[in-house]
Parts: sequence; structure tokens; C-alpha cells
Amino acid sequence: MLALGGIITFCGVVLVVAAWTEDIAIDGDLGKANAEVLDDTFSRTLVRFYTLDGAEYIPQVGVLYPAGLEVGDVVEVEFRKEDPELVRVAGRGAVVTLLPVGLTVLSVWVVLVPAVWVLRRQLRSPDVTPV
Repeated sequence: MLALGGIITFCGVVLVVAAWTEDIAIDGDLGKANAEVLDDTFSRTLVRFYTLDGAEYIPQVGVLYPAGLEVGDVVEVEFRKEDPELVRVAGRGAVVTLLPVGLTVLSVWVVLVPAVWVLRRQLRSPDVTPV
């Protein structure tokens, strides 16, 4: 059980670090544009935008930090000029990942610690024989 908690915590840390890494990449080669929201599903939000040279982009992995966007919305996005597939909603960053990831990890440990404590206590009790 503790290993499961460790794995979930590790995945949460990796998620936050990945978000920060992508933000650093965008900030290092920043381009801005207005984008139209084309599709909004559970797994991704697709947007279409045009770079200054007139090229159209619809990043297949979707836009980063899409909370609150709906199909048809026009929103300002920031993208990496060298790789316009890496795009985020302007004004949003990795900080928005801290609350959901933090609450998830905290919830896991709030459940796991008492569960492990109860199990260890039951195993130490003279009335219970270990299986």
C-alpha cells in the first residue's frame, strides 16, 4: 500500500515538473496568437491559430491548461515559435497543476496512512494470526 502511495506521489511530481518544463520551453521562444476552440473532449482541447507568417496550426495534443474553454471560444494562446505544437492558454501556467495534483496526493495519503496503521495494528494483535 505504501508503494502505491509512493508511485502516485512520484507520478504527481513528474506531472508538475513536466508542466513547468513545457512552460519554460514556451517562455524561451514565445509567440502569441488568438485561437479558436475547435473541439473540447475529456482528453484534449483542440484549437486553431495562425502564426505571424500565416501558417495555420491545430496542435494534435491540444492546448495546455484549457479549463473553462468551450467550442467556438476565441482565446489568446502562447506557443513555442520553434514548435507551435506546444501551446498553452495565455496567462496560465504550471501553477494551475499544483492544486489538483496536490489534493490528489494528499487524499491518497490521508486514506493510506490510517489504513496502513489499522492493518499493522491488527497484525500485531495477539488475537489475529498472520495469513
